[in-house]
Amino acid sequence: MVQGILAGMSRASPGPWGIVFFILVLLTPSWAAKKPETFSVPAPPDLLLEGGRKLTFEGVFSSQKEVLGKEKFWTRVLNVMVGEPEYRMMVRPYSIAVDSHGRAIVTDPGAAGVHIFDFEHHKYKFLERRDKEKDAMLAPQCVALDAQDNIYVTDSESGKIFVFDAGGKYRRAIGSLKGGEGYFKRPTGIAVDSGAQRIYVTDTLRDQIFMLDMQGHVMQTIGKHGSDGGEFYYPTELHIDGNDLLVVDAMNFRVQWFGRNGNAEGMMGQIGDAPGQMFRPKGVAVDSEDHLYVVDGLSGMVQVFDRRGRLLYYFGKRGAQLGEFQLPSGVFIDHDDRVYVVDSFNRRVQVFHYHGLPKQARGAGQ
Repeated sequence: MVQGILAGMSRASPGPWGIVFFILVLLTPSWAAKKPETFSVPAPPDLLLEGGRKLTFEGVFSSQKEVLGKEKFWTRVLNVMVGEPEYRMMVRPYSIAVDSHGRAIVTDPGAAGVHIFDFEHHKYKFLERRDKEKDAMLAPQCVALDAQDNIYVTDSESGKIFVFDAGGKYRRAIGSLKGGEGYFKRPTGIAVDSGAQRIYVTDTLRDQIFMLDMQGHVMQTIGKHGSDGGEFYYPTELHIDGNDLLVVDAMNFRVQWFGRNGNAEGMMGQIGDAPGQMFRPKGVAVDSEDHLYVVDGLSGMVQVFDRRGRLLYYFGKRGAQLGEFQLPSGVFIDHDDRVYVVDSFNRRVQVFHYHGLPKQARGAGQ
């Protein structure tokens, strides 16, 4: 039908009504003459937990297009006439943080940049530093925020930490040495303690954590190679919870926590591929009831423990359906107990919501 209209237009110049008719035809769905086949992907059911708690699935996002909202009429017209613009997609997302305005900030080493999704204002931004003579961002790994929503990104390849302001403007590179080399061998996890004015970063190949001041000067190192408490074998992700610094001690298959002074205070985890065990621990986060969420990249699960290391529940399995994961990595829990899981190989972020007990009901021995 469209080909016939185009042929007619080539023989005579259409009037205004002809152009309107042409646009309406192009905007009319091809299935308008018959009932379309419908395909839906079911969301995972609610996970009902002890004491009336539950975990619900909220949604998923993977590209710039999803943040822009419903297209306006003339935008659709333009897209029909000249084709849709190229929207940025996640390539190999790894880590996530959510700022005080609800923006999701996702590192993507596969795209050599950082995605910023602002769903409330339907805005998207991509941070990159390619083709820079100095301090190019090569493989952004983990992300953390300070109290002013400044963005701190470790780069595991360049050996530096890149700092952007809340608007995404580049500010500086921590660990940038003369000649362009990075101070860190392989920086991965990062956490910012704005109250204490400290930055913590794991150097995975050194089996250490560096404690920096806010200017990036080294104040202290924590740990050494080993398997005893306070020692590491490929430490990766970090998370600050109150006065505790949580560390994913990847090749020791556990999570350790330290006080602000760097002293080891506890650990949990053991090697294995069964629920309650760890084989490829990745991101770590804590909800409002002090439960520890640990992503396991091998099993495609997120496991939830109490501080004694007792498994409370888990969710997910290997797969590509909603609620399933392929090589999940980062996890972040916001102030409303929304749980963001980076589903790396599926190139997306899945969002869940933990519904715990009201504060007044806690501590009553539920």
